[in-house]
Amino acid sequence: MAMQKVVMMSGSLRKGSYNRMLLAEAQTAFGQAEIIQADLNLPLYDGDLEDAQGVPDAVKTLADQIKSADAVVISSPEYNKGITGVLKNALDWISRVEGMPFKGKPTVVMSANMGRTGGETGQFMTINCLIPLQAQIVNGPMLCIAAAQNEFDDSRALTNDHYKKVLSGKMEALRAAIG
Repeated sequence: MAMQKVVMMSGSLRKGSYNRMLLAEAQTAFGQAEIIQADLNLPLYDGDLEDAQGVPDAVKTLADQIKSADAVVISSPEYNKGITGVLKNALDWISRVEGMPFKGKPTVVMSANMGRTGGETGQFMTINCLIPLQAQIVNGPMLCIAAAQNEFDDSRALTNDHYKKVLSGKMEALRAAIG
């Protein structure tokens, strides 16, 4: 059996992002797989740019990674009660690529945030943005890590047993959704 391929997308470009830490934990919880760290450092979506130059190569690469993957895991902070510009921009660009890369793709959405709700509103917005892309959202308990600055240790590991259990359940559900 071929090794499963999972694309991990962080809605934060910051290297020390709590969401990047959460994605690393998700990778461990998912188990053996080929992991692709998506690069969302893309030009801002601009219809004039698209008309003049077509879809940028970096967007095509991202779309190809999603299309060829068995599943996608998205972890993103919430900015000002919403989806991050980085993630929204990536999803907007992906919507411009032929072939609907997300169509039917098992996808988990989660968040780690310094605030008290853990990014819940941002998750709802992210899921709403994924609906027209026809992603297969893996349901279950939401994973919203609140006060994330207190939930990871110096080695960047998640320390809260409840969050670990929810994450493990989400990765188990993702594996099941892949089939």
